[in-house]
Amino acid sequence: YEKWEKSGVFSCDPASNKAPYTIMMPPPNVTGSLHMGHALNTTLQDVLVRYHRMKGDDTLWQPGTDHAGIATQMVVERQLAEKQIVRGRDLNREQFLEKVWEWKEHSGGTIVNQMRALGATPDWKRERFTMDEGLSRAVRKVFVQLYKEGLIYRDKRLVNWDPKFHTAISDLEVENKEQKGKMWHIRYAVEGEIASYITVATTRPETLLGDTAVAVHPDDERYNDMIGKMVYVPIADRLIPIIADEYADPEQGSGAVKITPAHDFNDFEVGKRHDLPMINILDVNAHLNENVPEAYQGMERFAARKKILVELEELDALVGEEDVKNAIPYGDRSGVVIEPYLTDQWYVDTPTLAKPALEAVRSGETVFHPKQYENMYFRWLEDQQPWCISRQLWWGHQIPVWYAEDGTVFCEETEEEAQAAADQHFGEAGVVLTRDEDVLDTWFSSALWPFSTLGWPDKTPELEKYYTTSVLITGFDIITFWVSRMMMMGIHFMGEVPFKDVYIHALVRDSKGQKMSKSKGNVMDPLELIEEFGADALRFTLTAMAAQGRDIQLSNDRIKGYRNFCTKIWNAARYAQMNGCELDENFDPANVEYTPNQWIISALKDAKTNLEKGIENYRFNEAANAIYSFTWGTFCDWYLEFTKPLLQGESEHTDEIKQTTAWVLDQILTLLNPMMPFITEEISGKMLTAAAWPEYSESLGNNAAREEMDWLIAMISQIRSVRADMNVPAGAQIDLLIKGASETTKSRVQTYAEIIQRMARIVSIDYTDETPKGAVQTVVGEATLMLPIADIIDLDQERARLNKEIGKLEADIQKIDQKLGNEKFVANAPAEIIEEQRTRREAAESTRDKLAGALKQLG
Repeated sequence: YEKWEKSGVFSCDPASNKAPYTIMMPPPNVTGSLHMGHALNTTLQDVLVRYHRMKGDDTLWQPGTDHAGIATQMVVERQLAEKQIVRGRDLNREQFLEKVWEWKEHSGGTIVNQMRALGATPDWKRERFTMDEGLSRAVRKVFVQLYKEGLIYRDKRLVNWDPKFHTAISDLEVENKEQKGKMWHIRYAVEGEIASYITVATTRPETLLGDTAVAVHPDDERYNDMIGKMVYVPIADRLIPIIADEYADPEQGSGAVKITPAHDFNDFEVGKRHDLPMINILDVNAHLNENVPEAYQGMERFAARKKILVELEELDALVGEEDVKNAIPYGDRSGVVIEPYLTDQWYVDTPTLAKPALEAVRSGETVFHPKQYENMYFRWLEDQQPWCISRQLWWGHQIPVWYAEDGTVFCEETEEEAQAAADQHFGEAGVVLTRDEDVLDTWFSSALWPFSTLGWPDKTPELEKYYTTSVLITGFDIITFWVSRMMMMGIHFMGEVPFKDVYIHALVRDSKGQKMSKSKGNVMDPLELIEEFGADALRFTLTAMAAQGRDIQLSNDRIKGYRNFCTKIWNAARYAQMNGCELDENFDPANVEYTPNQWIISALKDAKTNLEKGIENYRFNEAANAIYSFTWGTFCDWYLEFTKPLLQGESEHTDEIKQTTAWVLDQILTLLNPMMPFITEEISGKMLTAAAWPEYSESLGNNAAREEMDWLIAMISQIRSVRADMNVPAGAQIDLLIKGASETTKSRVQTYAEIIQRMARIVSIDYTDETPKGAVQTVVGEATLMLPIADIIDLDQERARLNKEIGKLEADIQKIDQKLGNEKFVANAPAEIIEEQRTRREAAESTRDKLAGALKQLG
């Protein structure tokens, strides 16, 4: 790796005339370390970049890390807390930020070195950080321009509020956990009517102190005569109206729902529709504030809930309670329950910016792979809400807004420009300004990544050449938060989409199909896997399993299997070396004459075509399997075995076989290099990372040779299959009788008799018009192959064995069918268990049918 990096091969060249191929690395958090999702994402990007680099494109794989606002602030605060240093008490903003930058220089960015262990080849010299000076300048310019265009504004709206970190957080940072809870039914007395009530249900009774209405559905006949009347909020003893709104569901509970606009996202929308008061009852700590009765002021929210329930019971307003399961929102980093909270924040008018981003995908300017993920993108953008971009943190891009003492807003890129604007506005020098304390959501700077990293707002050669980028590779979980926002910002500021293709990779799950998590103890560490199996084995496993739209079920056995593939290649190279197969620079594959050589070259050409098709269509599994099956199966298991006697002896074909073997092996190493860069270079002794991709002439290949060798493979495979099915001992040498053979088949048998006898363990080959007793049959082409085995195996014993095996398999199938036919099992079992049962059934059925065929033969 050090050799690659020092060579400069990773670098792009904006001055070259080569066609550009650009990938923007999704910037991992500066606090992060490599996990399996990163390993998959990085591997697939690296495969594409290496492939296009070898194809002669000017490749830019743009690396970098994200400043990860809240995560980084947490890490540094935790380290300071160990020294009894508290942000805000012992350190002011400037001092704290110095500590964060110190941490970043010494400890941040571990993940980029871990990517090197995987063999990733981005242009490290161009590595960016979302808080570096260039990107900070881009962020300020974008904010100011959008503000002046009316697309950024300040508004009082509901946000996800983290009471521990005292900041708004995004939906992505909220983890909804399903828990057992209670639903309480509460009576609200109707004003001026004796014993007249309306009953509402809630899982958060403390919020009733902020109720400003009760809603019923306009078509709910039960409440027609109550709409417009007033009811008393228990405890608060405040009158609120009964309103008609379609949000109330007549089928749910009593059909009446309490509306707390300042503490529920749905209620907030109802409140806006009906111009209801918005009473905020919480402070930043989620303690009850001065807007509630005095007895509750200052109480922690859950303590207030208990007190309210006791008081409701005393007032005879608590009708009842029921057990429910509901999703409770937690801060993914703080671990505390998140509150919807009414506060002043900065917003981007994403409903407006979303329109061209929607059209770009609909028109095909940007294409998703697999295409089904476009639906997720469309759903998100069609129902776009204003994006809350302010965060109450110190670490991040501080909002470029300054306030005069009277509240006048000055939004400029620098303090000097804001001061000049304020002085001009007020007609005096030295107007006192205070900067907005908030910083921007981390996703704001990430949204600019495809163009800010290329030097924007300056008109750089990189921006000119590499934007629009070729492909973005990312996970489905950030289509909404990152992909859509890059699309919006890219189109708005660059006038073009940021990427032509978006490839959405699958989740990496454990061997049972479960999501990896520390709590389950099933997390696989890519660095440990590299240590155990090698980077090549891990890379190839991830590539071979990356089927579009299908999650990867990873296991050590899978990786071990592909480590065996590495060993197979190594052994093939040693075999070639030991037998004097040296690469001849003058070798021309188009001139070979020996049929197996013509065939292996034709098969190589097909494998290369399928490999290229797979990579270019983002079907990585098909690309990997094309080169895997050719290398292990066609080349090692067939070609090397076919040619072994001639290679180790002396014949008219020996030199050509040696040259062909060396050339094909060299081509295999080159074609495999994007997926397995380490072992391929170790064996070849060449720097394949900088090599050219092989190109073959259209005329290369021989269809007649291919047909002939395919026949030979089918012949040997069928005989081997019959032997295995009939349990013929491996060492047993048997005769082969052929019936109905054409002259072509007879000629081929004569040519390849030695190979057939050696590889299928056949003593003799004869032709016959009869079907002898005690022979099993199979067909290849027009000819019937017959193997007399009655004297070699005990037919009765073999029939009994097959019947026993078939019976066992049928019992297994029956058990699985009973499980899958059990509605309760299907309803409650995890999806991965059901899938596992179905897979087991298919495998058992396939084996049973094969054994049944063998049993029929023995009849």
